[in-house]
Amino acid sequence: MIIPWQELDPETLNGVIEAFVLREGTDYGEQERTLSQKVDDIRRQLKSGDVVLVWSELHETLNMMPRGQFRPGQEEREEM
Repeated sequence: MIIPWQELDPETLNGVIEAFVLREGTDYGEQERTLSQKVDDIRRQLKSGDVVLVWSELHETLNMMPRGQFRPGQEEREEM
């Protein structure tokens, strides 16, 4: 299920984004980016709708994924 990021407390949203960035360990190319820059990148993607917050009821976990990759019910099937 998609969770509207706008409904989260700003401090909570920031914590969720930071946890996602730290967990993903994404490679940003030759030039390393700060945590703050990575968080800002994700925040912009949430605001533009390119990325969505996804809650898995089965595993009670929150994740982020590109909107184009989200299919309702998918989070339960993939994590089984």
